[in-house]
Amino acid sequence: MNIKPMPVATGISQPFWQALNDGELRIQQCDDCEGWVFYPRHHCTHCMSDRLSWRPVSGKASLYTYTLTRIPTLPELADELPQALAVVELAEGVRINTTLTGLKEDEIKVGMALKPVFDRVDAEGNTLLRFTGADKPLTQLAFDNPLASLPRNDRGQWQVPVSNALALAALADGQFTEWSDAITVDQTLINAFADLSGDDYWIHTDPAKAASDSPFGTTIAHGALVQVLQSRMAFPLPFEIVGFKTMVNYGSNRLRFPAPVPVDSQIHARARVKSVESSVKGVQLTLEVNIHVVGQERPSVINDLVILYR
Repeated sequence: MNIKPMPVATGISQPFWQALNDGELRIQQCDDCEGWVFYPRHHCTHCMSDRLSWRPVSGKASLYTYTLTRIPTLPELADELPQALAVVELAEGVRINTTLTGLKEDEIKVGMALKPVFDRVDAEGNTLLRFTGADKPLTQLAFDNPLASLPRNDRGQWQVPVSNALALAALADGQFTEWSDAITVDQTLINAFADLSGDDYWIHTDPAKAASDSPFGTTIAHGALVQVLQSRMAFPLPFEIVGFKTMVNYGSNRLRFPAPVPVDSQIHARARVKSVESSVKGVQLTLEVNIHVVGQERPSVINDLVILYR
């Protein structure tokens, strides 16, 4: 995940962004008049035809105009100062708003020849289009994983300071952990939870009636029981948050019970970081925990657990 704001692909612009992720610049060309079109549209700006195709271009361009910003246009872009905001004109005649990279201030001249630079901004491969001088060797910018330089604890986990916003953002990479150890949910455990919670509905606590009347043919665990058992399952997170004063369970953004857990099932869990957000309250890390019956593809619990660090 990238902490900086990213463009949102729409149905019409998706091919442009996907091409950048693939290391290629594609823009639209009209199938009728052969005119080139940018930004992405439904109709040709030359003849109004709706027959547009995405075609690769070399990226050869010239600098139409630019400005250098000494104050960040957004707080998240403060590390890029001065920003070289530019409008470049491709050889095909269309103009693109972009930023320049790999150039000293005194090298930037209106009309100079440019070429594209594919800037990979996160571990998922999302790529932005920048430009540099045509004579520069730079063609791409690799993603610099902010976790790579962090120390690890004796369990091999990255030690991520709660103050390191870039490293925290990189945790939300969409990858699930390996599976935890498995726990058997037997009738004794189900009955104990029924006694504690007061939920003694027969579908959980009466094996004889469940065998004859339940659609599952047996008793099933309470959804809330399966949820709380996540505390007993050690899924191997690849990181440890450090440098905070307090850590609290702030609640759940989403809690679902998509599939039952029949009595005597074994369950295990895995998790992934969905997001990390900073606010006046502290740093909120949303951890999606999925609990499955061993061997079942559909989860029995999906819990977007919010952990607040201060």
